[in-house]
Amino acid sequence: MRALRQIGTTDVQVTDISFGASAIGNLGRAVSDEETTAVLQSAWDAGIRYFDTAPHYGRGRSEERLGRFLKSKPREDYVLSTKVGRVLSPGPTLKEADGFIDPLPNDVRYDYSGDGIEASLEGSFERLQTHYADIVYIHDIGTYTHGAANEKHMQDLLVSGLDRLQRLKDRGKIRAFGIGVNETQVCLDLLTETDLDAILLAGRLTLLDREAEDGLVEKCRQRGTSLVLGGIFNSGILATGPVEGAWFDYAPASQEILEKVTALKAQAEGMGLSLASAALHFAHSYPGVASVLLGTSKVTSLKRNLDSLATKPPADFSRMFGSPPIGSLQANL
Repeated sequence: MRALRQIGTTDVQVTDISFGASAIGNLGRAVSDEETTAVLQSAWDAGIRYFDTAPHYGRGRSEERLGRFLKSKPREDYVLSTKVGRVLSPGPTLKEADGFIDPLPNDVRYDYSGDGIEASLEGSFERLQTHYADIVYIHDIGTYTHGAANEKHMQDLLVSGLDRLQRLKDRGKIRAFGIGVNETQVCLDLLTETDLDAILLAGRLTLLDREAEDGLVEKCRQRGTSLVLGGIFNSGILATGPVEGAWFDYAPASQEILEKVTALKAQAEGMGLSLASAALHFAHSYPGVASVLLGTSKVTSLKRNLDSLATKPPADFSRMFGSPPIGSLQANL
């Protein structure tokens, strides 16, 4: 099994590399059950024991597939996280929804209230074939997703949602909770309201996008909040490089971004690393990061990334890429 790192001040320990299950929810392309089983088994064989999913991923398809795979594994042998904020209910058959192909026939509504959170979890537990979640993330709250409508959602969360999460934790239905988002400001906002065991941050603490370094990293260190990093390739551009049609932050990359990535690529290659390898090592070695999510439906992609991480970066890697020295911030290990 891979190295274990602690989540906040809880007794939850996650593997340093985790499997992000959005792709097996058919994100961008339909994935067969056989492909799903193969990539999940490859992750398991590589020692990964932390799996992250959400109702959003294929309107429950990712959770359902992950639940089938993990059913044969002893429950204490792995860590499972899912998300709340979207409540699923039976709905029409669709060819595509929110970028996911052939989603399960479910409607979705946003609900960050206590009742909504518990209803979301009950559905997740059924699809995942489990009676508890190790970590639950409040999913996509913030203006990045909701714009002006976020005020109502935040009010629901503050009035009853956070209290319900704590009660679920006290009852043993969840072992830790936090927030899973693509923006840093809402993380800072919530940390003024409550303690969070972990923040799953997508795309805002990467080799390219350092937004989280402006306040959030230090705040997490002070509060004992672990970081779990997703989107470390920034929608693909740190994996493909600055090629024509490369995407950054869920859209085609601007000329400014292409130029920045061109410079990062040259810097990485000057150290004997590929751009993708440099992005992986940056996220994996960053102080305070408990786990790095690798989200893919392809065995070849998973193995390639794990092979990259197995090779140690040059001794001056952190200095060259501007990440803080390992000793300057206390990692939550």
